[in-house]
Amino acid sequence: MPVFDVNQLKSIGKCIFQTVGSAQTEAEIVAGLLANANLIGHDSHGVIRIPQYLNLIETGQIILNNKIEILRQTKSSAVINGNWGFGQVIASQAMNLAIEKAQLSSVSTVTVQSCNHVGRLADYAQIAANQNLIAMLTVNNHGGGTRVAPWGGSEGRLSTNPICFAIPRESSEPILVDITTSVVAEGKVRVKRNRNEELPEGWIVDSNGNPTNNPNDLYESPMGAILPFGGKVGHKGFALSMVVDILSGALSGAGCSRESPEKLGNAIFMTLFDISSFVPIEEFYQDIDNFVDWIKSAKLAPGFTEITIPGEPEDHTKQKRQKEGIFIEEKTWQQIEESAKKVGVDLRKFINS
Repeated sequence: MPVFDVNQLKSIGKCIFQTVGSAQTEAEIVAGLLANANLIGHDSHGVIRIPQYLNLIETGQIILNNKIEILRQTKSSAVINGNWGFGQVIASQAMNLAIEKAQLSSVSTVTVQSCNHVGRLADYAQIAANQNLIAMLTVNNHGGGTRVAPWGGSEGRLSTNPICFAIPRESSEPILVDITTSVVAEGKVRVKRNRNEELPEGWIVDSNGNPTNNPNDLYESPMGAILPFGGKVGHKGFALSMVVDILSGALSGAGCSRESPEKLGNAIFMTLFDISSFVPIEEFYQDIDNFVDWIKSAKLAPGFTEITIPGEPEDHTKQKRQKEGIFIEEKTWQQIEESAKKVGVDLRKFINS
């Protein structure tokens, strides 16, 4: 199993994307965010996506070095056409625009259509938190990627429809909530498949609606489906998923989940709040610190050694992987090597660099 540090993964991605035509800045943004996802433990959004992106570039679905277009805007809002460029680049630009508007208008909302896969939402939410803004982001799959069953159904009708919040803190890293409204992100099923591991109970059902631990049941025809989060109360995850689909799809003009959309990507909804427009920033930070202290003062349940707030597990993984390296399963690395070779990149030079 190959082990890398984060800079090696960034260099690998940057080299591959520049080779197929990405400008340096574009390649650095995409490769950097993929590698960062691996660093903090979200391998489903990391370099495992490189073969997928190369295929999208080859088939003309990712248009390299493309520029965004603002379709309409007010002082506090905007609708952006991403023109099917790299999702990571489009989302970063959209977030920067939303920050500018929030700092002028107290609250801003930006939606994005015609955008490819953006990766991990928390990366963009954290940009806002670093500017003393609270962020809320949602995405759907631009109407496609319907691998999640509705509550009471056994066929995919929704995408994983994640929702993300970032709340800044002065004394520590932001509180970061980044969750799918399905039990699990599709990419995590993909990672399990590449590792030849069974799935935990309750992640997916097969094409007949029966529980299954086999990740291949999600992908092989007839396809199974991921379940909405919540288990016995999965109607709650399903309800949130519908709201995410509407905010991301209908409000951006990309459309909600449906049969046979024209293209698969991400449609984005983001709303930012300028804290100082509501309460003094120092008062807010103190209130959040007191709140976190109160949460962590609870007696531990059996089997737990600490209470972690959202964002802390990723921080712990980051520290661990910075010391021990980032493990990439053999099958994923083989897929990356094969894809890189097709575009003329030999990755052997990166293994011991």
